[in-house]
Amino acid sequence: MSEQSVPQNDTPRILMEGIHKSFGAIQALIDVSLKLWPGEVLGLVGDNGAGKSTLTKMLSGVHPPDQGKLYLDGEEVYFRTPRDARDHRIEMVYQDLSLCETVDVAGNLFLGREPTIGFLGMRFLNRREMHARTRVVLTGLGIRIQDTHLQVRNLSGGQRQAIAISRAVSFDPQVLIMDEPTAALAVAEVEAVLNLIRGVRDRGVSVILITHRLQDLFIVCDRIMVLYEGTNVAERKVAETSLEEIVDLIVGHKFEAQSARNSGQAKIT
Repeated sequence: MSEQSVPQNDTPRILMEGIHKSFGAIQALIDVSLKLWPGEVLGLVGDNGAGKSTLTKMLSGVHPPDQGKLYLDGEEVYFRTPRDARDHRIEMVYQDLSLCETVDVAGNLFLGREPTIGFLGMRFLNRREMHARTRVVLTGLGIRIQDTHLQVRNLSGGQRQAIAISRAVSFDPQVLIMDEPTAALAVAEVEAVLNLIRGVRDRGVSVILITHRLQDLFIVCDRIMVLYEGTNVAERKVAETSLEEIVDLIVGHKFEAQSARNSGQAKIT
């Protein structure tokens, strides 16, 4: 369970109210609401197709809502693009990480915003500064990479995840969304990533963690929110729930819905 006590504040850092989103005839989100407080880690869980990715992509500016409102520190905002979200200090680390395999660690960390130096009226990449700043970022997060000149393709899964998180953190976010950061990692690498999440939280960053590794929720999260078929079905403080209850909340609604459909089919027959 998280040792961080969430600051009591009348205004949540993020408030999403009455969010609806459809893709053609498919209703991805139906009247969903979400609160996220400063310095809080919120676990967002649900079965495949529950709407987790759609909701967080809406918060990160990928999808605009069809209906509903989004507030940041009490002020209504509207994101049309990921750049809009980034300008409001909201970052997302996607499951595929979006790293360049043949670029080194420093190059990935500063991709698209590389430091330059002027010479004879021209701008050149300042590799020395880029690598120095990369080492500062990694050290500040407790990440050990032997050499920032290593190409990403030569790193382990855990190290790649750490680089992706470091890149997001280097933008100085208020909100960091992580989509399955511990998927397919070895046990030691999972622990390293969870420690990294704690370190980010300790900086006052609000974190949304999407994961199918439910045991991770009880290590780093303060609250857990459960989605089912695009709707809110439950919200629990980690200290007041159990792994068994969360599993039941996720799976139970699935069986209830299946049972109702079967019952309806039986009546029709």
